Amino acid sequence: MTSHDNAESRSITFGADRLRVDDIVAIARREVGTRLRNDPAFRARISRGAEFVDRLIAEDGVVYGVSTGYGDSCTVTIPPDLIAELPQHLYTYHGCGLGRFLEPEETRAVLAARLLSLAQGVSGVSIGLLDQLAALLQHDILPMIPAEGSVGASGDLTPLSYVAAVLCGERDVRHDGAVVAADVALARYSLKPLQLRPKEGLAIMNGTAVMTALACLAWQRADYLSRLCARLTAFNVLASDGNAHHFDEVLFSVKPHPGQQRVAARLRADLASDRPPRNEKRLQDRYSLRCAPHVIGVLEDAMPWFKDTIENELNSANDNPIIDAEQEMVLHGGHFYGGHIAFVMDSMKNLVANLADLMDRQMALLVDARYSHGLPANLSAASGERAPLNHGLKALQISVSAWTAEALKLTMPASVFSRSTECHNQDKVSMGTIAARDCLRVLELTEQVAASLLVTARQGIALRRRAQPELKMTPALEAMYADLEARIPLIVEDRALDRELRALLAAIRGESWSLYGSP
Repeated sequence: MTSHDNAESRSITFGADRLRVDDIVAIARREVGTRLRNDPAFRARISRGAEFVDRLIAEDGVVYGVSTGYGDSCTVTIPPDLIAELPQHLYTYHGCGLGRFLEPEETRAVLAARLLSLAQGVSGVSIGLLDQLAALLQHDILPMIPAEGSVGASGDLTPLSYVAAVLCGERDVRHDGAVVAADVALARYSLKPLQLRPKEGLAIMNGTAVMTALACLAWQRADYLSRLCARLTAFNVLASDGNAHHFDEVLFSVKPHPGQQRVAARLRADLASDRPPRNEKRLQDRYSLRCAPHVIGVLEDAMPWFKDTIENELNSANDNPIIDAEQEMVLHGGHFYGGHIAFVMDSMKNLVANLADLMDRQMALLVDARYSHGLPANLSAASGERAPLNHGLKALQISVSAWTAEALKLTMPASVFSRSTECHNQDKVSMGTIAARDCLRVLELTEQVAASLLVTARQGIALRRRAQPELKMTPALEAMYADLEARIPLIVEDRALDRELRALLAAIRGESWSLYGSP
C-alpha cells in the first residue's frame, strides 16, 4: 500500500478536534487524507465572521487592514470603492521572498497549519476561502514558498503571501512532480481563482503558520534522533569494551529527571547491564559514554513541553485583528507574534546540537587506538601488508567534526536578534521562522553525524568481535546490527562512503528502525 493509498483510508478533519504535532507530520507525509468540516453549524459560524466584516464596511467602520492600509499605514483610510483591491495589493507587494523553496512536506504542513488557524472561526474569512485552502491540500497543489523573508511578526507575511497568491491563481506551484502555474493546476480540478474578500489577505498572511509547521516537523525529527542517539551509545559502549554499569537503576534513582532516567533505562535494556560486570579493570569510562543519559536526557525532558507549546500555537487563531462575530467585536492585538515558537526552536537546536557533540566525542574515542581499548587505528579492518595503505574512518571522523562544529555554531539564539522593521511599527519581532530554519539545519547536520555513527558502530562491533568472539548482544541490538551489516559492507579497503551515508540519512529520516517502542 502506498502512502497515498493509505491516506485514502484515514482522514483528518479541520474545524473539528484539536490537532497534534503527529497529525501535522502525517499530513506532511501524505499518510492521511484531509477534509474541512462540512456541517451547517460550522459553515454558518465561519460565514457570520465574513458577514460581520461586510456590515462594518457598509457602516463605515474602521477596521485595520480592511478599510485602512497595512502596518504603519494604518492611519491611511482606503476609499470604499478601492477596499476590494486591498488584499491583492497585500500579497503582491510581499512577493519578495528568496532562499530555497520549502520542501513538499514542509509546504503541506504550512497549508495545514494555516487552515487549522483560520478554521477557528475568528478571522473574518469566508467559507469559500477555507474550501479553496482545503482543496490545495486535498489535491496536493503546493505553493512554491521561499523560505527566507520573515521576521516572525506580523507573522510569516512574505512566505504566506505565496499561499495567498496561489489561492488567487497567481505564481507557481509544485504539482505531480512538476512546477506549473497556479491557475493551470487549479483548472485541472475545476477550481476557480479566488477574488479575496476584505480581511482575507491579511487573515492568510498575518500568522505563524510557516514557523509552526516547521516546528512540528522539527519536533518529530528531534524525537527520533534522541532515541537513535541512545541506541548508538549502546553500540559504542560495546565497541569500546566499556562499562555497562554506568546506567544502573539505583544510580539513576537518586537524580530524578524522568527523561534522563528513561535514557538510562533504554541503555540498561540494550546492554543487559543487570549482568555481573565482565571487565572490572576500568571503573569509569569517559564522559561521552558515562554521561550519555545526562546529555540526551535534557532533550528528552524538554520534548513534552516543546510539544505542548507547538500544539498550543498550532491550534490558535494568530492573525490580527480577531473578528468575534458572535459578540460583534473587532479586537486589535498581536497574536501574530511567534515568540513561543522562537523559544522552542532556539532551545531545541541547542539540545540537538549537544547530541551531535556527544556522538562526535564517542566517535573520536573509537577511532583513536589510544582510547579504543584494543581496536585498530581509525577502525580500519585491513590487515597484513595492506594495513598501512588503508585509512578506515579517518576522513569520516574529520567530516563528523566539521558537521558538529557547524551545528554548534548555529546554536546562537535567533530570537535575540529582533530588528525594528516597517517604519518602526514592527519594532519588536520574534525571528521565529529564522529560529525554525536554524533548528532544521542543526537537525540535518546532527542526522549526518548519526549516519556516520551508524557506519562507526557497524565497523566497531565487527572489529570488537574479531578481538572478542564471545561478545554477545541483546536481541534488539543484534537485530539492528544485522540490518546495518546488510546496508554497510565492512570497510576493509578504502572506499568512498558518500552514497552509503546518503542512504543512511534517508533511513534515519524515514525512521527505518523501531527504537524503544517507536513505530
